[in-house]
This record gives sequence, structure tokens and C-alpha cells, in this order.
Amino acid sequence: MIIGLPKEIKDNENRVGMTAGAVRVLARQGHRVLIQSGAGRGSSITDDEYREAGAEIVADAADAWSAEMVVKVKEPIALEYAYLRDDLLLFTYLHLAADRNLTEQLLASGTTGVAYETVQTADGKLPLLTPMSEVAGRMATQVGAAYLQKNNGGRGVLLGGVPGVAPGRVAILGGGVVGTNAAKIALGMGAHVTVLDLSHDRLQYLDDMYRGQLETRTSNEANVEEAVYAADLVIGAVLIPGGRAPWLVTRGMLRGMKGGSVIVDVSVDQGGCAETSRPTTHSNPTFVVDDVVHYCVANMPGAVPRTSTFALTNQTLPYTIRLAAKGREAIKESKPLQGGLNTHRGKLTYAAVAKEFGLPYVDPVDALG
Repeated sequence: MIIGLPKEIKDNENRVGMTAGAVRVLARQGHRVLIQSGAGRGSSITDDEYREAGAEIVADAADAWSAEMVVKVKEPIALEYAYLRDDLLLFTYLHLAADRNLTEQLLASGTTGVAYETVQTADGKLPLLTPMSEVAGRMATQVGAAYLQKNNGGRGVLLGGVPGVAPGRVAILGGGVVGTNAAKIALGMGAHVTVLDLSHDRLQYLDDMYRGQLETRTSNEANVEEAVYAADLVIGAVLIPGGRAPWLVTRGMLRGMKGGSVIVDVSVDQGGCAETSRPTTHSNPTFVVDDVVHYCVANMPGAVPRTSTFALTNQTLPYTIRLAAKGREAIKESKPLQGGLNTHRGKLTYAAVAKEFGLPYVDPVDALG
């Protein structure tokens, strides 16, 4: 198969779809890999490293996109829509529930879109979402701590406090991979941490894991309100696999929050769990509503691209190998890849996205014929 690896063009997105090591594996299996010149530069992977691994370096994005399968990191943006076509297999993050325009473009073009974030194993895990959730969770606390500084618009709180002064308070909405990793860093900084989640089993796990060092609360309106009002830093870590995140922090609640407090909404790529959230970029990461600083960068791991690229490729490579070997037949044979299939030949094949936009849903197996 011919596999294309274009350079990411989203604002300050420095990750790349594959490492040189992954390219070497595919090249040895007889696949032709076309890599746009400079695609790996942001992750400190040179064209020469890719060339030595067996790739062909191409000058233009159009050349990389001309491949049978394109492997990316982020969803196509408007400048890339012209590359979508009905014989293309696209393997990347898509996050369609928060982007109707992209959904319609994929359907109109007939592209077969397999989304990293909805590939799901039999035990319910999301193996291709997990590595970036780990990165984003850990970053969320670091970023939040920085924006609590007065010079960055925050209320001037040091999360760890100092002897004789109370530590900052962190409320984490969601106890999944993002929330767990955010809590790990916040506790390491010495903050007072509260995690809210709907699952009592998950709260029990976190309580046992951290030996009572953090506070656990059942996620309901009253508890969310109380935690958010008390917090210096709120981290949105809610996940509805493939679907839009629910609003847990309403516009009205902002008026009860501390002036200069910070919301880091990691779930913004799925619409955000704060009503006032909207996607921002690394070059313009924050905005303020009702004296609350919002950090809503939709590609947070792009700020630490080398770590992120290697972590992501570790998980995506086995699936890339299957798709490269058998194409769409690999999806027919794999339940996890069927979960990842979001669009195929003009059909919408992920139920949560169809429900969000009121569009017809077709079962992936039926769509594949």
C-alpha cells in the first residue's frame, strides 16, 4: 500500500503521524511511505531519518495526500478539505461530534475516516486516545498552575502553597485517564485535589490508588457547583466516547467562582464541558469570561510534540500495520477498527455523531458491505 504522511498545519501542531521507527517497520513489509518534507521537524525527526528508514520524501502536501492511506495526528482543517476523496483511507483523530462542517466534508467526499479516538477494545478501553489523554492530563495541571500566576492573568495562587499558607484547590471534573493524570501532577505539586466522577467504582479506585490523599465526590449538580466555587483551578476532563461533552460548568456558575481562577478545559475538542468554552490555539491560548481565565487549546499535546509523537505511534502502529496490509478488509475483520470507523462512502458510521447532528446512522459492517 502507498501510505502518506503530510505535515500537520493546525496552529502550532508539531506532532507527526509516525516516527522513523514506524516507517521502518512498514517499509520492510513492502509498503511505500511518502512523507512531506519537514513533516517531522517539529518532533525533532529529520527528513534524513525518515529517508534512512525507507521513506520517500515528497515536496508538497498534495503528494503525501495522494496516497491510498493517509496517517495524521489532527483532523483535516479547511485548507485540507480539497484532498479528501472517495478512495482515500484516512487514519487520524477526527472528533466529529464537535465539528459538523468536517463531518459533512467527509461524507460528501466519500472518504473512509477511521478515528483514533473511537477505536475501542472489547474491554471498553480507547487505546489510541489514552496516550494523548495522559499527556493532556499532566499538562493541564502544569498549564493551570502557570495561568494562576498574576502576570498571566490569574489570581496569584501557588498551587502547593508554602508553610503557613494553604495550598491551592484543584477541582477535576472526570476521573478517567485525563483526570487521573491531572490529579497525579496536582498532588505532586502539593495542591488540595477534588475529583468528581459519575462512577462510584472509579472514585473507589482513585481513593485506594492515592490512599485518601485526594477528595472524591460523586458528580452531580450540587457537588460540581460546590467544588467549582471553592477551586482556584478547574480541569475539565469529561469524556463521552465519540460524542459531545456535556456542560457541567454553566455560564451562571462562573459568577460564583473566584476572580482570577482558571478553567483548563481538556474536553474542548469534544465541545467542552464548560458552557463558555471555545477552542483556542497555542498562539492565543486563553480568554476571560466573568473574571475567569479559560484555557481551551484543542491540541494541548502539540506543545510537547516529541513525547507525544512517540507515545501516540507506540499505540497506533499495530493498527496502521493492519490497515496497510488489508485496507478496508482489516476494518471488517477487527471490532476495534469497526468502532473507529466514522465515515465510509458517504455513510455516517458512528452512532454518537449521528445522534449529535440528527443524521442517518449506518452500522459499520453494513456500510462496508
